[in-house]
Amino acid sequence: MAFNGTWKVDRNENYDKFMEQLGVNVVKRKLGEHDNLKITIEQNGDKFHIKESSTFRTKEIDFTLGVQFDYTMADGTDLTGTWVMEGETLKGVFNRKDNNKVLTTTRALVGGELVQSYSYDGVEAKRIFKKQ
Repeated sequence: MAFNGTWKVDRNENYDKFMEQLGVNVVKRKLGEHDNLKITIEQNGDKFHIKESSTFRTKEIDFTLGVQFDYTMADGTDLTGTWVMEGETLKGVFNRKDNNKVLTTTRALVGGELVQSYSYDGVEAKRIFKKQ
């Protein structure tokens, strides 16, 4: 349950390019880079409860490892996919409902920070969070 706790975004790497590749307009991209995202993760076995709080919205998500579910991103993009554990890394593979392209997301603890990595259509990005 190493992921348990509240994590606040500290910095981004290539996040604007990632959002641009997703088709997010420039205004939403600029807002997204400074959303003050806070993620609270509660893991109980293979079940997760995640609360995402930002300047723009608060969303709660429940999922079970290996079980497909639907998710809507902050920009309104609808996805369907699954989270699994690969060693100490939480990996999500999601398909966009509008174009069926794959978005891969991982969460891993690196040096006491939560590193959330994204890969979509040839563009990679990271958001690094510090524990609160």
